[in-house]
Amino acid sequence: MTSTDTAGAGAPAPAGALVADPVLDIRGLSVDYGFDANPTHVLRDVSLSLGRGEVLGLAGESGCGKSTLAYAATRLLPPPGLITGGEVWFTGRDGRREDVLAMTDARLRQSRWQDTAIVFQGAMNSLNPVFRVGRQIVDGIFAHRPKWSKAQATERAAELFEMVGIAPDRLRSYPHQLSGGMRQRVMIAMALALEPQVLIMDEPTTALDVVMQRQIVEQIAELRDRLGFSVIFITHDVSLLIEIADRIAIMYAGEIVEQGPAQELYRRPRHPYTKGLLSSFPPLRGPKTELAGIPGAPPDLSNPPAGCRFAARCPHALGRCQAVEPELGPTAVPGDATARRVACHLHDGAQPVPLELALTR
Repeated sequence: MTSTDTAGAGAPAPAGALVADPVLDIRGLSVDYGFDANPTHVLRDVSLSLGRGEVLGLAGESGCGKSTLAYAATRLLPPPGLITGGEVWFTGRDGRREDVLAMTDARLRQSRWQDTAIVFQGAMNSLNPVFRVGRQIVDGIFAHRPKWSKAQATERAAELFEMVGIAPDRLRSYPHQLSGGMRQRVMIAMALALEPQVLIMDEPTTALDVVMQRQIVEQIAELRDRLGFSVIFITHDVSLLIEIADRIAIMYAGEIVEQGPAQELYRRPRHPYTKGLLSSFPPLRGPKTELAGIPGAPPDLSNPPAGCRFAARCPHALGRCQAVEPELGPTAVPGDATARRVACHLHDGAQPVPLELALTR
């Protein structure tokens, strides 16, 4: 397959596609860690679509593959990570479609920060401690806009700072002179410098207090509404996503186990893992509830179990869960939106769905 196709061309959308016109379409992405005879399969045939102007939340426990998915889709996966299969189709504003995994190195350098930008986890580690933050933004602009004057680039950097709520005079600050929340805003400003269509945020609120978390989330939502870019927001806290996401996808052990509209998934989870994940965090509003958590630990991906990877921790596991791997498909609950997908044998129609996973209101 060629790396570029005209609008409407290329491979047909997969049967389970939930977005009619995605700006980013990940299909059957698989990733291994290790180059020996027994690599660890950390992603297995993952498909995910991001709509134009949409905020897609990607949630799951640490080590489930969220960041690996983001870095593989943008070809930023460090060794010993190896992409072993799949396609990542990006659709530009002009309707041109390109497979990111088939781009040349020169085209990939041109696309980064201009088409797709990333806000990495840990802003302090992403900023160079010996350069002023303003210079780091200006250098990034010059890398893609070499004909700009220094005055133009500096003016753009000041405009970006104002956009994310930082006074332009802080352009002369070093990273250690800024608070954690301000450093995270600097990273967001840097990512938006070239007005990308897709912004990937890898746990941008990690190590921030709850007040600053909310401010960052509100800032992202306001900028999305103003500039119209799409967002993949990666976090382990599903309750945080309900404030910003249009759709949520839940990952477990390198696979998507549930996805659907944010409000529907948050209030009426269909997969036992999603239910357990939601019970692990206190609600943002309402009365206090007892946190249940999920017993056990995720499986060892170097030697994964047969069947459903969540079966050993699932309170509703069936006999076939130990031997047959469930496929991501529609739920068995009447009235669920067509956008709801779940990978669970409890929804295959062979038995009633447990009440806590079949709520309709």
